Amino acid sequence: MTITERLTQDMKTAMKARDKQKLSTIRMVKASMQNEAIKLGTDSLSEEEEMTVLSREVKQRKDSLQEFKEAGRDDLVEGLQFELEVLQAYMPKQLTNDELEQIVQETIEEVGATTKADMGKVMTAVMPKVKGKADGSQVNKLVLQQLS
Repeated sequence: MTITERLTQDMKTAMKARDKQKLSTIRMVKASMQNEAIKLGTDSLSEEEEMTVLSREVKQRKDSLQEFKEAGRDDLVEGLQFELEVLQAYMPKQLTNDELEQIVQETIEEVGATTKADMGKVMTAVMPKVKGKADGSQVNKLVLQQLS
């Protein structure tokens, strides 16, 4: 079952349960996916494209959550945390730090990177492997650490 199909099914469930907050979050994600499909000029998105949209939405929520916490906007933090929880349910299982380190190390060996100047090559090779399964900033830190 694709992410879009799961979203549609969960949207119906949320409507029946009158769960307005979850319904709103699901509708927002579905709208983002439809906008992406329109932008790409297709009727439906591939699973990879769906994952890209979902990852972008999660990243936006995390960034906003951090900003709201720093600004002391607790009223907005709670709603964003709920949205994040809903979105995380559609994301694949996140890689552990050890698994991520192993992937980064293997990729560094594959590309033959030795210095920080090779960081771009490594990041370009690692990101498709961990798409949706790890945060880009975490990957960035590990690559930097391994190349130092």
